[in-house]
Amino acid sequence: MRLTVVGCAGSYPGPTTPASCYLLEHDGFSILLDLGNGSLGALQNHTDIYGIDAVFLSHLHVDHCIDLCSYYVARKYHPKGPAPRIPVFGPAGTGARMAAAYGLSKNPGMNDEFNFMRHAPQATQIGPFSVTTIRVVHPVETYALRVTAGGRSVVYSGDTGPTPALVEISRGADLALYEASFVDRPDNPTDLHLTGGQAAEHAMAAGVGRLVLTHLVAWNDVAQVQAEAAATYDGDLTVAHSGLVLEV
Repeated sequence: MRLTVVGCAGSYPGPTTPASCYLLEHDGFSILLDLGNGSLGALQNHTDIYGIDAVFLSHLHVDHCIDLCSYYVARKYHPKGPAPRIPVFGPAGTGARMAAAYGLSKNPGMNDEFNFMRHAPQATQIGPFSVTTIRVVHPVETYALRVTAGGRSVVYSGDTGPTPALVEISRGADLALYEASFVDRPDNPTDLHLTGGQAAEHAMAAGVGRLVLTHLVAWNDVAQVQAEAAATYDGDLTVAHSGLVLEV
């Protein structure tokens, strides 16, 4: 399974990277985890955007989902005709939220282009990918996702504050793609984001094989985020950047 970091900026696009978007490929199939601000443009550097088999949205903050509006345009209005309908998995009301964001009525909204489905408690199968989810802690309905293919697994935290749920879904994963939006400060809000150190603590507790820090906010010092994680995590530690490609 191949992971490509399309965008890894937290909260808003950064000067060198779009917001959250991650491409997973295996055995000729491709799925996206999130599609945040600016990511559809960068995605075209890595794959045929019409070859995506499914999109999984962790939550409906714009830095994780808003480029689905642009993707709707690309799939609906191509000169060769509309692209086939593909599934989009997300929180409750994803289809209505995306239609409203683009100024469409709920019906048909984007339903001719995307088959919107709420994240299910059971595993979802897309080709060789098996995707499971768990609710994490964030001000809106948000999910961490575990993707397994070819006997290997990647866990994506979405946005979350510290929670045992992230450890639960991550146990034994080969790679943990964890947000690290905060640096360690006493006044950090609760139930919102992780620091690098907290990401490392969750990865250690889950016994993951590799930790990749993502959702990095432009106003923070990335070196400090990495140092806080390295003080706790004793495994393979990587800081995400747009264009990073990892074989899992």
